[in-house]
Amino acid sequence: MKFSKIIVAFILATSSVLTAQQKEVNLEEIWSGTFRQESLQSLQSLKNGEEYVVMNRDQNSGNTSIDVYSYKTGVKTRTLLNSGELEEIDAFQGFKFSKNEDKILLSTEVEPIYRRSSKEIFYVYDVNSKDLKKVSEDKIQEASFSPDASKLAYVFDNNIYILDLNSKERTQVTEDGEINSIINGITDWVYEEEFSFVKAFAWNPTGEKIAFLRFDEADVPEFSMDLFGKDLYPTQQVFKYPKAGESNSEVSLHMYDVASENAEEIQLGGYSDFYIPRIKWTADPMLLSVQVLNRYQNNLDLLFVNAENNEAEVVLNETEKAYIDITDNLTFLEDNSFIWTSEMDGYNHIYHYDENGELLDQITNGDWEVTNYYGYDKKADRIYFQSTENGSVNRDVFSIKSNGKSKKRLTERTGMNSADFSADYSYFINTFTNVETPAVYTLHRATDGKQVREILNNNELLKKVEGYEFSPKELSIININGNELNMWMIKPSNFDENKEYPLLMFQYSGPGSQSVSNSYFGTNDYWYQLLANKGYIIATVDGRGTGFKGADFKKVTYQELGKYEVEDQIAAAKKFGERKYIDAERIGIWGWSYGGFMSSNAILKGNDTFSMAIAVAPVTSWRFYDTVYTERYMRTPQENPSGYDENSPLNHVEKLKGDYLLIHGGGDDNVHLQNTMRMVEALVQANKQFDWAIYPDRNHGIYGGNTRLHLYTMMTDFILEKL
Repeated sequence: MKFSKIIVAFILATSSVLTAQQKEVNLEEIWSGTFRQESLQSLQSLKNGEEYVVMNRDQNSGNTSIDVYSYKTGVKTRTLLNSGELEEIDAFQGFKFSKNEDKILLSTEVEPIYRRSSKEIFYVYDVNSKDLKKVSEDKIQEASFSPDASKLAYVFDNNIYILDLNSKERTQVTEDGEINSIINGITDWVYEEEFSFVKAFAWNPTGEKIAFLRFDEADVPEFSMDLFGKDLYPTQQVFKYPKAGESNSEVSLHMYDVASENAEEIQLGGYSDFYIPRIKWTADPMLLSVQVLNRYQNNLDLLFVNAENNEAEVVLNETEKAYIDITDNLTFLEDNSFIWTSEMDGYNHIYHYDENGELLDQITNGDWEVTNYYGYDKKADRIYFQSTENGSVNRDVFSIKSNGKSKKRLTERTGMNSADFSADYSYFINTFTNVETPAVYTLHRATDGKQVREILNNNELLKKVEGYEFSPKELSIININGNELNMWMIKPSNFDENKEYPLLMFQYSGPGSQSVSNSYFGTNDYWYQLLANKGYIIATVDGRGTGFKGADFKKVTYQELGKYEVEDQIAAAKKFGERKYIDAERIGIWGWSYGGFMSSNAILKGNDTFSMAIAVAPVTSWRFYDTVYTERYMRTPQENPSGYDENSPLNHVEKLKGDYLLIHGGGDDNVHLQNTMRMVEALVQANKQFDWAIYPDRNHGIYGGNTRLHLYTMMTDFILEKL
């Protein structure tokens, strides 16, 4: 009897110890950075190809430094710059080298504007003399060295300036810049957001010319946002924002001659209502490449502009029935032949053209996508790229000859592999992750991919998560509407297939996006673990319209955003509901931005399938969104009214039956609060009850201070109560 009691007591004690060892994650841990992964900050190769630099911050002093490391050994060889040795600044937030690496441009007092743009106080540091010079007393934008680093070009108040670093003489290149009217040298809001660049000027390789774009915003409608702040009266932010079907900026290309201080507009040809999404100097220092895209974004011209006579000539034309994606892959070789990527054969691949635009070779081909182009090594005659050849949820790094032969896989582990090459392509740093492994940084030889050494891992994070009840992220395939779709699922750690669980689905679903990949947990995944520990199953399905499975799969949603994607989410939910361990009466869905558009449509069009939805910062009508993004996929509302309206949640509010939470940031310059306010009014007039929250002055990311913690606490409480 005593022996039995001892055994029972031992079992209970052991059970208690195991329970104590396995912690449950909480929201405070998730949003305080407990599970943040280690990474290499601002890593870039030096031109010698043997060393790389990293920006480091001393947590105790707050000083920042640019430290040099050997690729081969990983040993820190020297410090180029430490802010602790500078009297003028305490720290810097970023840096850029001059071409010869003898000067460094330091960014301080960075003031964000929109997603990619900022105003900054810049300093120039001379590596040899250790002299530090402030560029301007004003906060300026996009400062850029001339090729010989004797000058610096930048933008202030929508005008371009050149500072001679030796004489201190300052030259104003343009004089007509005006806020909300004329912009020189930087992009307008919609170019920044949708074509992903801000700096709209470029020195030619000899420093004799500057090519720049000019945006005339006069006819673009203004959008205004009230910002409440902390003062007695709110302020108003007013900026030009072209909504679908409205007037865009009139963009023009100009060439500035540094010696004569004269700028001339380049006549590109008989284009009207067009975009210039990229300009780039070729291997010929007097030949500028210009990409011109029609408003439908299905006809792209590559032009060469002769900077000596400013004449333009079309060298390549590409057309598509749907749309053409703009990339940064255009690369010019020494003979001015060029590398180009295109989906013309149904998958994104690499092509080689001569200097006249005649096709030399299709370098890669197959039923898989090139997902990143890393560059060309002339010495080895090899092109380096990343692709999905090992499955659309995976990435590998490859090299291939410029004639398309002798392809080599340079990475071995299955998962997401990316590369950062040394300047001479002798080495690359591989970043690897999969569902079980947080980021691991390793050094490899570019010739054969052989690992030289490990640079950094996240083993400490793995040890930390061992103490929690985390479940694996299970990757699989689900057949929906005749398509094999990628999906992942997270189940409770004590999952019992004989029990029923509520299901929460997450999706984004935007054109060309990917939410299902063979990669380690992101911040939201820890939140999903929290929900799983409370008895929920979480799943994500990448439906039609998402990326990396060919052009046809991606572009099936053309002119009907929100139709096929929503059909796939509803069908997937129904199929999940057939599994004996999922409660078909308790299926919810949530998403952010495009995902909020999707989750809103899902609970309305799928009101017999979804019992709950959360929409964060949703588009509720594509009529409210910008020209470049929306018209790329939908054309204009004047041409395609049914495509805009039939899939707008605003027009389906009467179908709401489940629990719906609507959230938006009051200072969202991207997806405007107007979307949510119009949805609120439509729901009110349909007498539909719902929950909603506005975060004052917060942008599209809804963050700052305790904002994210508050947001996810609210969403967690809503899920626990309603699902």
